[in-house]
Amino acid sequence: MRGIKPASLGEQLGSLGEFIASQRRAAELSLRQLAEQTGVSNPYLSQIERGLRKPSAEVLQQLSKALRVSAETLYVRAGILDPEEHRSTSVEMAVLADQAITERQKSVLIDVYRSFVNGNGPPADKPAPARPRRRAAKKAAPSSAETT
Repeated sequence: MRGIKPASLGEQLGSLGEFIASQRRAAELSLRQLAEQTGVSNPYLSQIERGLRKPSAEVLQQLSKALRVSAETLYVRAGILDPEEHRSTSVEMAVLADQAITERQKSVLIDVYRSFVNGNGPPADKPAPARPRRRAAKKAAPSSAETT
C-alpha cells in the first residue's frame, strides 16, 4: 500500500491562503479590515491569501486572533506543526464555527472541553478499582428532652 504523498510547499501555502480567505469572508471582514486588526499590511495579506507568501508564526498568531480560529489550526495548515500531534476535534471546530456565541464563550467552551478530554486520560485496559463504601454513622436515639 502506498503512503500519502505530503503536499508540496506551494500546495500547503495555497491551501492555507484559501482557508484564511474563507475565514475572513465568513467573519465578513474586508482585507483592509483584517489588516487593521492584525497589524499586517493589506498587500502582504493579499499575497498570503493567494499562496504567494509564507506567513511567520507571529503573523499566523495575529490572524488567528482576528479570525477567531485556533493558532494551532493555522500552524498545521502552514506546515509548522505536525497534524498528527495537533488534531482539532469536530467539537472544537463546531464551537469555533458557531455564530450564535461570543468569542469569549467559544474560548471557555473549548477550554472546558479540553479539560474534560485531558482529565479522562488514555483508555485503561482495566477498570479503576472500586472505592470502598463509607459506612453511615449510626444515629443516636433521641434524648427524652428532645421528645417532649
